[in-house]
Amino acid sequence: MELLRVEVIQPIGRKRKFQVLWLVWLGKTQPPLTQLWLKYLRRFACDHWYRFAKQRLHWTLPQFSTLAATERWSDLMPLMTWQLWLARDELTDCPLPWQSPQDKLSPGRVAQGFAVILAAIGTPAKPPKTRGKSPGATRGKTRPARIRYPTVKKRAARQAQSVKPLPPPSTDVA
Repeated sequence: MELLRVEVIQPIGRKRKFQVLWLVWLGKTQPPLTQLWLKYLRRFACDHWYRFAKQRLHWTLPQFSTLAATERWSDLMPLMTWQLWLARDELTDCPLPWQSPQDKLSPGRVAQGFAVILAAIGTPAKPPKTRGKSPGATRGKTRPARIRYPTVKKRAARQAQSVKPLPPPSTDVA
């Protein structure tokens, strides 16, 4: 691990003071400093992907009860992104009335029109069965209760300060 400190000594044309920037390089060999800043610029694409995955693909929306299910859901995020990226050439742009048309479709615009591709491909699932009365759970069999985990709090709650009662009025007569 390499720890880098980036500091602006003499700002050109500005009088504002820049904050010190601390960066960490994890890897076997650190690239030369002339190319390291290109790696830092790559960070912005990653930040935008995380925002897209959280807001549009609903990465953080489900609340799974097991760590394995959460990891499986997280493993699907890059696969969904690749699917959208590969489908962008197969889609024609169908903007909503307030959107302007795009030549190169963004992942969000591809996700918006992805239902057209799914309708054309079809589904390998069987058609739904007709509705009938469900047999329900078998009699006499109890289902195990879901495992409950304690809530993790960020900090301990402060105890309320108790108000001391006023002393009773004295009955001394002078």
